[in-house]
This record gives sequence, structure tokens and C-alpha cells, in this order.
Amino acid sequence: MISATAVGGVALIELGMALTPGPNMIHLASRAITQGRRAGLVSLSGTAVGFVAYLLAAAAGLSALFAAVPVAFLVVKLAGAAYLAYLAWSMLKPGGRSPFAPAGDLPPVSDARLFSMGLLTNLLNPKIALMYAALLPQFLDPHAGPAWSQLLQLGAVQIIVGMTVNAVIMLGAARVSGFLAARPRAMTAQRFTAGGLLGVFALRTALSRTPVSG
Repeated sequence: MISATAVGGVALIELGMALTPGPNMIHLASRAITQGRRAGLVSLSGTAVGFVAYLLAAAAGLSALFAAVPVAFLVVKLAGAAYLAYLAWSMLKPGGRSPFAPAGDLPPVSDARLFSMGLLTNLLNPKIALMYAALLPQFLDPHAGPAWSQLLQLGAVQIIVGMTVNAVIMLGAARVSGFLAARPRAMTAQRFTAGGLLGVFALRTALSRTPVSG
């Protein structure tokens, strides 16, 4: 069994990462604002499947693969950093948009598309890749049972926290959007804060070290 310390550590890290604006937050907020909460929930279900896919990959040895083949982690890391930098620039550039800005020009799509977009957005989310490849293995205890079993338990903690935060963001997106739309300065402040945080995380991602196999 994993320790309470490991559970608390993973929960706190995931909470901090989930509250940092990123691909999942932007996608879920924009879809909920554009197509309503039902569309947000369908997208959220795709996000959940993405979490499970990463969890199964981690249990199968994803972190060990990255440790054995550092270039694989380097490619994922740099691609993720570039994506985060792009998202940051899309908010910080002149005429950039906040993830909570009304997105009336976003065309509605089918449930299947919503699900697949939620899944793909999560699978391409560098924050989640780093969580499973580099962070979860740091909480493994050689005396607490098989590594794959511990990873499944730690991953379950991450999924519960991540899905809860994403659900709250998605359900409250329309209300937050309306609040910020009525306060242009607050919208601008939120946009620059979110863009700045994404830029910082892009830099941290690019400079992060290759994970060490546990």
C-alpha cells in the first residue's frame, strides 16, 4: 500500500498543475462557454480516458522507457514546451484571447468530436506526460509492493484530483466568462496572468531533467 505521504504529495502536485492554465482548461472552458455544460461534460469524458491511458502506460513502464531512451523524453519534453509556449503567446500577443473570453466564433461539433478532442488534448498535454513520466515515479517505495501497483494507486489519486478540478472549471466557465466580460480590466489581467504562467511552465518544461528510472 502506498503511504499517506505519497498520496498527499501527488494530490498537492496535481492540484497545483491542474489549477495552472493549460490545454485541458482552455479546451473545456471554451467548449462549455460555446456549446453549454453538456458539451463540456462530453469533452471531460474524453479527458478522463486520456488520464487512464497515461496511467496504463505508466504502469507498463513509460517512465522506465524514458529513462532508458533519454532522447524519447527529450522529444516529448521539447514538443510539450513548444506547445505551452504557443498557448502562452496566443494569450499575450496583441489581440490575444483569455480561455474564458466568449468564443461565439467557435463552431459547434458533434459528441464524437467533442470526446475525441478532449482525449487528444489530454494526450498531448505536456503537464500530464511529465506527471506520469517524471513525477509519479519519485513517490515509489521499494517496500510498498510492486511498482506497477503503486503507480496505479498514485495515478488514481491524480485522476480524482485532476477530474475534480477540471469539472469545477468546466461547470463554472460560463459564469466566470460572464463575470470577466463585464469587467474588461479583469479579463485583461486574467489573460496576462494565464499567459505568463503558461510561459513559465513552458520554460520549466524545457529545462526539466530526464527522469531517473525507479
